[in-house]
Amino acid sequence: MPKFVLCMFFLLATYQLQAQTWEVGGSLGGAGYIGDLNPNNPVKISGPSAGLFVKRNFDGYLSARITFSYARFAAADSTSSSQQFRDRNLSFTDGVKELTAIGEFNFLKYIPDAGPNKFTPFIYAGIGVAAYAPRAMYNGQGVNLRELKTEGQKAQYGDNTVVIPYGVGIKYNIGGKFNLGADIGYRYTFTDYLDDVSGTYADKSKLTGVARALSDRSGEKTGVYIGTTGTQRGDFKPRDTYFLLNFTISYTFVIQRCYFQN
Repeated sequence: MPKFVLCMFFLLATYQLQAQTWEVGGSLGGAGYIGDLNPNNPVKISGPSAGLFVKRNFDGYLSARITFSYARFAAADSTSSSQQFRDRNLSFTDGVKELTAIGEFNFLKYIPDAGPNKFTPFIYAGIGVAAYAPRAMYNGQGVNLRELKTEGQKAQYGDNTVVIPYGVGIKYNIGGKFNLGADIGYRYTFTDYLDDVSGTYADKSKLTGVARALSDRSGEKTGVYIGTTGTQRGDFKPRDTYFLLNFTISYTFVIQRCYFQN
């Protein structure tokens, strides 16, 4: 576990407020991304997500949680409404594993099985780290794109990035100490290579084999390749983003003798 995530959670977990409880749960949902192959649709789901979390609830309004999530998302120029994108003909899939430390704020005082409210909307933000690995299908086989350096990079881009998660949601006490929830959260990343696309077309004379073929896929169907060296391949924006749409179920454990006060 990254030290900054562990330290943040330890400090929050030992902060003394009334009505402290622990909560454990899991989530299922969908994931999507916004980047060079999908610049304009911030709610396009293209794969599944799942997660597990441990949460410390403090006073009915504030809580902190550690979450491990896995998400898959994808995009293909061939499905775009833009002729320019279809001509480019790039595609990818990515599987992201993330570990985050997140703080939540409830708009209504929410203490399962004891508080005055059965539900509350909430907002959240935090910090974390995500490992990513873009791949593409080529001749019926999945290919790892990072090691190919398809844009002529001198070195491979990294395999992980710091992420800033933020989002909104709603939670509901379905009975006893069980809770259902739904939220949507975006991850601001510090990489432009979730999709293996960022800048310009490489000099194909300096690439070989699969790297050369996947650096410019525009002519696979037409035989006409448009990827001239140095011309635009990505959208030139410095960061990619991804999001998770989660549906959660959790159980709350009472660990303080003063569980609820009005």
